[in-house]
Amino acid sequence: MEQTHTSHNGSTATPGAQRRVLVVEDDPTIVDAIAARLRAEGFLVQTAQDGPAAVDTAEAWQPDLLILDIMLPGFDGLEVCRRVQAQRPLPVMMLTARDDETDMLVGLGVGADDYMTKPFSMRELAARVHVLLRRVERAALAAATPRSGILRLGELEIDHAQRRVRVRSEDVHLTPTEFDLLVCLANTPRAVLSREQLLAEVWDWADASGTRTVDSHIKALRRKIGAERIRTVHGVGYALETPTP
Repeated sequence: MEQTHTSHNGSTATPGAQRRVLVVEDDPTIVDAIAARLRAEGFLVQTAQDGPAAVDTAEAWQPDLLILDIMLPGFDGLEVCRRVQAQRPLPVMMLTARDDETDMLVGLGVGADDYMTKPFSMRELAARVHVLLRRVERAALAAATPRSGILRLGELEIDHAQRRVRVRSEDVHLTPTEFDLLVCLANTPRAVLSREQLLAEVWDWADASGTRTVDSHIKALRRKIGAERIRTVHGVGYALETPTP
């Protein structure tokens, strides 16, 4: 009988439908723990322990998702992310040993979709992997059945069909997560959405411990579309500003 693995969040995966996850981490204890947890969740897992091996494995094995430490021998995780994303876009979860916002923003800037700071819960890591893959599936479905038209909010244009964003007619490159975050804000312009609402809508993750992830993605998004376009309501959340009629 074919075995089915059920994760804590109720999603299932069978060996015939396993998604591939490449884990890049130079600490054997951490990489073994991540690999064991993800295999228990029903994923196929490969590992690499330095930058060059990570790029080579990603090219040869074609993973569905990359879990990537920033500090690596050879060259660092940021360079791995750049090279892998140049080969083929895929969701990336960055790991950092420091609770350093600069590291997080740089990681998001080179194409990472999410990040976790060590030490972290294996349960939360597995949950976020499931969420990232579901977001990719939703994006593929949206691309296959696109919404018509382009949403224009002043000089900001959001093309749902092509998942493209322009500011003053210039293309702005957003990661899949940044695009989904912007669309979530744009669906109710000027309305304030709490961090918890954004976390639930964009990340499909209801744990308040992830609200710093929202803050970091908002900062990365502001750098790309203009800080003045996203208003912070302290203690509450964020709103997308639009021109006054």
